[in-house]
Amino acid sequence: MENLLSILLFMPQGEGGEGGGFMQFLPLLLIIVVFYLFFIRPQMKKSKDQKKFRESLKKGEKVVTIGGIHGKITDVKDNTVTIDVGNQNLMTFEKSAVAMDSSSRIDQKN
Repeated sequence: MENLLSILLFMPQGEGGEGGGFMQFLPLLLIIVVFYLFFIRPQMKKSKDQKKFRESLKKGEKVVTIGGIHGKITDVKDNTVTIDVGNQNLMTFEKSAVAMDSSSRIDQKN
C-alpha cells in the first residue's frame, strides 16, 4: 500500500506539461459553476422574490404566516403587520413572519 501511494504521489507529469495546471483545476471550476447555477442562484432569486412580496403587503390581503396562521391584513407598519385571524381577533406579526399570499396556496379547496 505504501509503494502504491508513493508511486501515485511522485508520478512524473506526461509530455506537454504546459497547461497541466489549468487542466488540474478544470474539474474544480466546473463543480463551482454547477453549484452556483443549481444552488446559490435559485436561492438568491427566491430570497429576492420573498423580500419583494413582504414589501408589497397591503391592507385587505389574505395571507398565511410561517406558523400556518391564516388571516386578513388590517394594518401595515414599517416592520409589522396586524392580521385579523377571525372573530375580530387581531395579532401583530413581523413582516418576515408572513410566508405567502393565501390565494397562492396550491392545495386550497375553496
